Amino acid sequence: MAMDRTLATLAAAALLLAPLAAGAQGKDGLTYRCTGKDGKRYYGSTIPRQCLGERIEQLNRQGMVVKRIDPEGDEKARAAQEAEAARKQEQAAARREEERRNRALLATYTSERDIEDTRQRALDAHGRTLQEVELRIEALRKRRAGYDKELEFYKGGKPPVKLQQDIRNAEIDLQAQESLLAAKQKEVEAINERYDEDRKRYLELTGRR
Repeated sequence: MAMDRTLATLAAAALLLAPLAAGAQGKDGLTYRCTGKDGKRYYGSTIPRQCLGERIEQLNRQGMVVKRIDPEGDEKARAAQEAEAARKQEQAAARREEERRNRALLATYTSERDIEDTRQRALDAHGRTLQEVELRIEALRKRRAGYDKELEFYKGGKPPVKLQQDIRNAEIDLQAQESLLAAKQKEVEAINERYDEDRKRYLELTGRR
């Protein structure tokens, strides 16, 4: 009995909506229906203006829903698809870059010993650069000491402008070289890390341990 009442209710609702839907049907027999922002139902053979941006149902001649259009959901799905495509492109680019680096590594080194020899040459060259900076620092300190001795002749008086400029320039140069030395000393660790990584990847690529 309950099922009979439900079917009767649905049939009555369909009869009430049928005139509205029939009047809005297009040549293909399809009707667009939505609930507008004002809470009212709108029908049309094309999408009603009040339905723009709202969820829309497409009805057949019998008033049955054959398709649902959800602009917000479609936009989210499109955004998700675009994000997934971008992620796959990034992954593909990363794989290509990794393959390029691996080929370059195998073309650069012929053995583990080759890596260690290259490391040592890089450290030796870097060591010579450090020595050059240290020599410049030593020379600047000697020059600064010479200016200090010259200043002793002007105790109680004002030293020449040229001497003051020389002292200031020597201090600036000394600070610059000391900063350079500190940076170069840190590069030693970076050099070792680079060749440690090259060695690790080389052993992995060649199947060695």
